Amino acid sequence: MSSDVIAPLSNPLPIAQALIQRPSITPKDEGALGVVQTALEAMGFVCRRYPFGEVDNLYARLGNAEPCFLFAGHTDVVPPGTEADWQQPPFAAHAEDGMLWGRGAADMKGAIAAMIASVHRFLDEAGTPDGSIAFLITGDEEGPAINGTKAVLKALEAEGETFSHCLVGEPTNPNALGDTIKSGRRGSLNCRLTVTGRQGHVAYPERAENPIPRLMGLLERLNARVLDEGAPHFQPSNLEITSVDVGNPTTNVIPAEASARFNIRFNIRHTGDELTHWIEDEVAKTALGFNGQVKADIHVTGEAFLTPAGDFTTLLQDAIEAETGRRPALTTGGGTSDARFIQAYCPVAEFGLVGATMHQVDERVPVSDIETLTKIYTRILTRYFTDTPA
Repeated sequence: MSSDVIAPLSNPLPIAQALIQRPSITPKDEGALGVVQTALEAMGFVCRRYPFGEVDNLYARLGNAEPCFLFAGHTDVVPPGTEADWQQPPFAAHAEDGMLWGRGAADMKGAIAAMIASVHRFLDEAGTPDGSIAFLITGDEEGPAINGTKAVLKALEAEGETFSHCLVGEPTNPNALGDTIKSGRRGSLNCRLTVTGRQGHVAYPERAENPIPRLMGLLERLNARVLDEGAPHFQPSNLEITSVDVGNPTTNVIPAEASARFNIRFNIRHTGDELTHWIEDEVAKTALGFNGQVKADIHVTGEAFLTPAGDFTTLLQDAIEAETGRRPALTTGGGTSDARFIQAYCPVAEFGLVGATMHQVDERVPVSDIETLTKIYTRILTRYFTDTPA
């Protein structure tokens, strides 16, 4: 852990730069969590590390009373790609002409810096809150997400830790700061289908068992189902076939095996268990009368959830509108995030920077947006501990 406190902690830019300069590509930390821990400990937070496998995680809390406002996010980043393609080195954290460049600037080291600076400003203005502030920062959001937030939450639950509300700093805005709050997310299911038959010569099909027609028929039935027409606050669920593989280099051999992969993004009209049972039933039908084997390897990586509009989401919208002049819409689109794990423990929403360049070469954000986000987070804390939402 770094022993140097970045001063002043009320300024998010040098914090963001220090974080970006740590090349914390999942699952490596490279000192990124140390930057966060040093800053939080300087403000009186009690910090604990939660290493699981190759992943390190940080939990920090200021105070023990309720309500507890939880900031959540991740310091791990995706690889930068070919570094020569960047206008600025991806881990140099170069600030020029009002822009901060670097891997993680948008997703989401800039937001973590804003969280830290906002807490410093809040404590400086309001003093110790009548309640608690906590941070859960993981190094495994961009990876498998097994040894990160999900594992830490289970450990914290066993230790008796509870939270009242959570704000995740993912880059939720598509075009401008203040566009959208993520108040829910679709669930995600990944499946690999494998059909194993018997290899043979194409001129003697009676001596073989071709797996390809079985696989094609199964995919056709799965893909033909209209899962739903949407749900309140959610777009329709969709199944997307992402790969079909045979690996047969010859023209006169019936292959022994064929496989495929697909993903389902589903709304609150479905659960992972229900979709799993449907797939398993279709697999069983495919196997009838087939002299081979049909398998489905299914993984539900997150359930669909919705934080209903209410006092908490209104508080967030009011704070964002006060600083940006835009009243953000409550949306549920896009991919998954660690909010899918947090929603089982407390109401959760997501709001961070503009994500237009996240995961791209030349990832960057306006420095002014990081400052505005800091003001938003400060206003949220002030309002939260003045009039805690139900």
